[in-house]
Amino acid sequence: MTFLIQLFQKLFDSCYLLIIALKLNPKQTMNPFHLAIPVNDLEKCRTFYRETLGCSEGRSDDKWVDFNFFGHQLVIHEKPDASDDQKPVSNPVDGKAVPIPHFGVVLDWDKWEALAAQLKSINTKFIIEPYIRFQGEVGEQATMFFLDPEDNALEFKAFKDMGQLFEK
Repeated sequence: MTFLIQLFQKLFDSCYLLIIALKLNPKQTMNPFHLAIPVNDLEKCRTFYRETLGCSEGRSDDKWVDFNFFGHQLVIHEKPDASDDQKPVSNPVDGKAVPIPHFGVVLDWDKWEALAAQLKSINTKFIIEPYIRFQGEVGEQATMFFLDPEDNALEFKAFKDMGQLFEK
């Protein structure tokens, strides 16, 4: 009887560890992020996110708007007064000056290609033109950077192998 109890305990412990591992595995489905950014011109940015990027609008008020940003929640908040005293900052990545801060989404490869084509067709001014970064290396990815109407930097990227999203 003791043997059976020990066997069931080991089985239970193994199942429990498997459940925890599945919950912690970053390659599993992720929860949506929430990001709120300041803007001066709420209507101009509302139009950009809705029409240029095709984000559906959620709740809104006089001073803010929620968007479905590729399955994530982006909120643009009108800021009380404009302060343009900050200088742009960047860090070198793969020989390019990547703007800091920036945000964006990792898309499927075909969706990234479609978005890049759409943005080129409307003459989007890119900070970093669409290209393949870390070509032939672990973490090879397609990426592009551009600004919204309030100069918030956006990055959209895609991995040929999504399993390499967090690989070193």
